[in-house]
Amino acid sequence: MRKMKRALALALSATMLASMVAGCGSSSDSDSTTAADNTDTVDVSTDDGGDDATATDDSGSGESKGTINVYAFTDEVPGMIEKFKETHPDFAYDINPTIIATTDGAYQPALDAALAAGGADAPDIYCAEAAFVLKYTQGDMSSFACPYEDLGIDVDKEIADAQIAQYTVDIGTNPDGKVVGLGYQATGGAFIYRRSIAKDAFGTDDPAEVAKIIGSGTQSWDKFWEAAETLKGKGYGIVSGDGDIWHAVENSSDTGWIVDGKLNIDPKREEFLDISMKLKENDYYNDTQDWQDAWFADMSGTGEKQVLGFFGPAWLINYTLGDNCGGSAPGEGTYGDWAVCAPPVGFFWGGTWLIANKDSEKKEAVGEIIDWITLNCTEDGLQYMWANGTMNGEGGTKDCVASATVMEMSDGTLDFLGGQNMFDVFGDANAYANGKNLTQYDETINQYWRDKVRQYTAGELSRDEAIEAFKQDVADNLNVTVE
Repeated sequence: MRKMKRALALALSATMLASMVAGCGSSSDSDSTTAADNTDTVDVSTDDGGDDATATDDSGSGESKGTINVYAFTDEVPGMIEKFKETHPDFAYDINPTIIATTDGAYQPALDAALAAGGADAPDIYCAEAAFVLKYTQGDMSSFACPYEDLGIDVDKEIADAQIAQYTVDIGTNPDGKVVGLGYQATGGAFIYRRSIAKDAFGTDDPAEVAKIIGSGTQSWDKFWEAAETLKGKGYGIVSGDGDIWHAVENSSDTGWIVDGKLNIDPKREEFLDISMKLKENDYYNDTQDWQDAWFADMSGTGEKQVLGFFGPAWLINYTLGDNCGGSAPGEGTYGDWAVCAPPVGFFWGGTWLIANKDSEKKEAVGEIIDWITLNCTEDGLQYMWANGTMNGEGGTKDCVASATVMEMSDGTLDFLGGQNMFDVFGDANAYANGKNLTQYDETINQYWRDKVRQYTAGELSRDEAIEAFKQDVADNLNVTVE
């Protein structure tokens, strides 16, 4: 996710918890020696793959036992696997990553073809992003996914020990109730706001007080609209564009886009028409579109008018707001002028799940890698390094991870947030996120819906016309019953 979200922007104390950590080792701890829309990532394939048992192991440990093929849409997970090899010098396998950008929908067809073809070049490990992960864990391509228990992972115990965010488990569980995919990030969402604007409009920038002002945890937008009116009186917007609220609406909905094979418009998602129009008619925003220049301008405070904040997970801070705030130290642009508080409704946005091929002949080795990335909650695991920014040495980017155990062991204090520990907020956000309202068609259907909502607020379609046009798009392009 790190590289993916960086591309999108131009286009995630151990001593006190020692007893807990002792119970959180990975299934392969005995072998350990030390210690997750579009993207511009360029398509790369490092070599021809294959399963040459006489190949030289690039870790320097001698003869290789073979090659593990990895399919990913950024270099993030391949980089993690290289770190695994670095910290496990006795792991005698070569890694052959194939990185194919999701731009123009290129990744999924290539992955599907490779899985279907099988053989020595088939992926042993593959990645799936939140927008399409259900296709691979519960949908059309789920038959290729290997249950983690078949990789030698003590799944239930390790999930419990690591306190893995439940929504990530739900998404990674196949129709037979078996966990076939987990992530390393937790992408529960918060409201990320400008301290200076909050002080001017509300008289405080304290996250606990701002949370009350916007109606955090109320499951209602009523207080949020009151805050928007207050901000308007001071010449501010509350958000940049309607997309800033969409992800909170989408992933707090009670049901998904498809129910029993039929298109389903959850009332909360239908309400987005009204939310978007309210933002427009009351001039509560700058009417920007996410991932466009005007949206980025609002992060640096150089947009049409200053806006209070954005809804999103930790990766939005690290790889989008941070890259577009207009500075790299307090006093530069909006750097340091931010804080986070709980949102009115719980939601998540994004994430990457790791899946193993059931036909892989290297399940034990694959299991060691996946376990280290997704379930190991010791200081030697990927998630601890990821949370504390130590994967590539001290001073790296801190991100939220799937393990609440690791989050409790870690320090999420950021200068970007004026010294706030973001884990205090995002830890709860991850628990409130819902992973049971996704479908394998979300990426496509979301685009259809948001296009029609924009046409509605622009006055090009009536409310009823927007809904009917949306249904027609789905009927014309997807194998879904539309009534």
